Amino acid sequence: MSKKKHSSSSGIVYSTDPNFSYPEAARRDQDTLPPAQQQLKVTLDKKQRAGKTVTVVDGFIGKDADLEKLGKELKTKCGTGGSVKDGFILIQGDYREKVMKWLGDWGYRVK
Repeated sequence: MSKKKHSSSSGIVYSTDPNFSYPEAARRDQDTLPPAQQQLKVTLDKKQRAGKTVTVVDGFIGKDADLEKLGKELKTKCGTGGSVKDGFILIQGDYREKVMKWLGDWGYRVK
């Protein structure tokens, strides 16, 4: 059985509304808010990662290019690997304290 990749993971198959637009399209076109207006959440995650810990930064509102840039800066500061997927910044290892400190220094509101 082959796995199919869908362009939209929202579960919407068909709509009879002629003015309907997909929710992801609205999110991608959004301008990046200034750091003082961002509310980021830093958590630790181990699920679905073979027991490895990952620091997750969530809540960024803005363009994907700006999210990629922020992710790259955090990975460089931590000196570790990671990735940016689906609006999340994933950093390998437990770097919650460091990430929260750097985001706070850069003007972001962090929880």
